[in-house]
Amino acid sequence: MAQLSRRDALVSMLGLPLAMTTGCGGSKSKKPTLPPLPPGELVGTSDSVGHRIRDGMKLAEPTKWETHDVIIVGAGIAGLSAARRLQESGVADCLILELESELGGTARSGRSKLVSYPWGAHYITAPTKENEPLVKLLTEMDVLDGADKFGDPIVKDAFVCRDPEERLFFNGKWHDGLYPIDGATAQDREQYFTFKGELAKWAKWRDKLGRRAFTMPMAKCSDDEELQALDKNSMGQWLDELGLDSPRLRWYVNYACRDDYGMTLDQTSAWAGIFYFASRIGGDGKSRPYITWPEGNGRLVAQLRQSTKAKIKTGLPVARIRQSEQTDGKVELFAFDKTGRQHGFRAKHVVFAAPHFLAPYVIEDYAKRSARYMGDFKYAVWAVVNMQLSRAPQSTGAPMSWDNVLYDSPALGYVSATHQKGIDGGKQHVTYYYPLLDDDPAKARGKLLQIDRDGWVDIALTDLARAHTDIRQIVERADVIRWGHAMIQPRVNFIWGTARREAAKPWPGVFFAHSDLSGLALFEEAFFRGTQAAEELLKAV
Repeated sequence: MAQLSRRDALVSMLGLPLAMTTGCGGSKSKKPTLPPLPPGELVGTSDSVGHRIRDGMKLAEPTKWETHDVIIVGAGIAGLSAARRLQESGVADCLILELESELGGTARSGRSKLVSYPWGAHYITAPTKENEPLVKLLTEMDVLDGADKFGDPIVKDAFVCRDPEERLFFNGKWHDGLYPIDGATAQDREQYFTFKGELAKWAKWRDKLGRRAFTMPMAKCSDDEELQALDKNSMGQWLDELGLDSPRLRWYVNYACRDDYGMTLDQTSAWAGIFYFASRIGGDGKSRPYITWPEGNGRLVAQLRQSTKAKIKTGLPVARIRQSEQTDGKVELFAFDKTGRQHGFRAKHVVFAAPHFLAPYVIEDYAKRSARYMGDFKYAVWAVVNMQLSRAPQSTGAPMSWDNVLYDSPALGYVSATHQKGIDGGKQHVTYYYPLLDDDPAKARGKLLQIDRDGWVDIALTDLARAHTDIRQIVERADVIRWGHAMIQPRVNFIWGTARREAAKPWPGVFFAHSDLSGLALFEEAFFRGTQAAEELLKAV
């Protein structure tokens, strides 16, 4: 695939006016003198390996076979959670096979001499009392400190997102919080409070069985018809029905959809859009606090890895899974390493914890079942740039926060790993997130891969320069990861449609575990799906 020039990448991702500020759109005589781009590299992911599997690579019969009771495909949160639950139940002979060289999927983290930092997911919301398995995990991690009068767990101060939590660059300076309150009219404010009132209503709502409308994991949400109907419209249409047309409010809601789902409010199911807010409201009527670490959800990956003794083989993608009549009903898996050498594995049971779009390409004959619904599985596309800075960037207005968002940017801004670690002076580390929002994810993936490391770094620096004029002078290193299938998208009719439920059904010898099956790419959902798949497997033993 031909790579875009840096000029074309800037124009495509930020628009011509910003591209011209770097000199890419102007005449040679007007080009400003810019520092060279900092060193760095393009990190993972193994998209070329995935393309080989997708295109039907030829496989020979392995000469040797390795046998286990359970084999888990994928060492992301769901796979590690399944292994943890199996070990708790006494299943010791468990092997995890992972395509990448690192564990964690989009929850993975990196590390520099300065600090650990996220490559994707970077927080979870403090659970409510209903999410007992997650409360148990966080208790094991010594994150919680009792419960409040409503029964919801209290998070220890060391793990609550550090203040100031978030700020917004709007009208030329930084402001506290993410709602653009500066210059808001009385109507803007009224609509904002109307929106908050609707969310409070849904947070308090209970069905005849006492189930919440929105909670985590989503499998515990009510399936009342009133709720299912929300999935039939977009979040934008839901706001329209309420008469909420304030540009500021719609920007705020659109940001939320981009942040959690990699979609606009007009692409996002209204059920999912409301879920983003209402599921995070506790018994006291307030939003639950964020739990985070400098490395983001990489800390949870490490905990899950530590809590299981399952053997893990990385850099070993699985290209085919089939049942074999010659091996007493065992499932056979064909994998290959970076040299191309094939490896054969057999197991009594398999947990497929990889993204679900891979299942028709990997599991023999599975495409016949999935053909009727697989097209509904669509994935958000992201670029992430990790940058080390020689010092904190110059800012006007509110001080450096954990989450730093630019109002006019197509990106989501950046989170600061050093802020969460309490490093306010000297070198800093920030993680910049850019979701590609095309209606057709395939086109978005094409754009993503057409832009190389230098292109994405230039985009990040150009974008951030409107808030930090010195950003190019202080960046010391910038590394990039391109997530072509970063997260499942809860589009209209996906949450309560048939595709998600059909995909969750076991296949002979294979149980499925991934946040895809919830329609929500959240740690809480991946953790639940992995645990649930292990429970289903244990019942079949």
